[in-house]
Amino acid sequence: MQEAAIGLAPSSVEVSPFASEDSVAAMKIEEISELHYITPMTNVPSILQHGILSHNRAAKLKHDDISMREIQDVRAKKRVPGGLALHDYANLYFNGRNKMMAKKRPEHDRLCVLRVSTNALNIPEAVIADQNASSKYALFLPSPLGLQKLNHDEVFVHSWKCPDDQIREWRLGSVVCAELLVPHVVPSRLILGAYILDDTARTRFTEVEANLECVVNPDIFLR
Repeated sequence: MQEAAIGLAPSSVEVSPFASEDSVAAMKIEEISELHYITPMTNVPSILQHGILSHNRAAKLKHDDISMREIQDVRAKKRVPGGLALHDYANLYFNGRNKMMAKKRPEHDRLCVLRVSTNALNIPEAVIADQNASSKYALFLPSPLGLQKLNHDEVFVHSWKCPDDQIREWRLGSVVCAELLVPHVVPSRLILGAYILDDTARTRFTEVEANLECVVNPDIFLR
C-alpha cells in the first residue's frame, strides 16, 4: 500500500497495476504556463463574480452543469486523505486538451477553457491529483510539491490513443486529466482569459458579456 499524499494521511488508494516507470520524471513549475477550467460560456459572468467554485458551492448557485453524472457520483464518495471531500475542491486541469474535452465534443461551440494563473498552485491546502481524481489509483499530493510526481510529457501528451497498447491508453487517458484541487474557490483574480473554438464561438462568448479576453484555440478543443 502506498501513501496517498506526501504530508497527508495514508488512504486506501491502490497502486495502479499499469503504473509507468517514466512517471517518476519530475515536472518543473516553469514547464506549466497556465491551468485550465472547462465550462459553458454562460457561466463565465458568474465565475468572474464568485470565482471558480467547488462542486458543493456551485450547487448553491444557478449555473449550467456539463459534468458527467456517473463521474460525479464517484467523486461525491471520495475524500482527499487528510483533507476535504473531493466535492469541496474546485478542480483545475493542467491540460484542458483531455478526455473530458473529447467527451464534450458536441458542445464545443458553447464551451470555453478558462486560463488560470499558476499562482493557484500556491493556494494554501491545494492538492495535486496525479491523474483524474475520480480514479481509484489517483495519488494526492500537496501543491506545489506534488509536481514532482507528474511527468510533463504524459500530462501534456498530444494524444492518449495507443492502438497497439490498450493498457498504456487507459493510463494516459487518466493522466492527461491530472488536476489541481483548490479548497472551495479559485479567486477570479487568477483568471487570465479564455480559449474558444472558433470565430463563431467568439461571437457567442461576446454575447454573454463576460468582459474577458478570449483567444481562438482549436487545438485545445482537439481540432
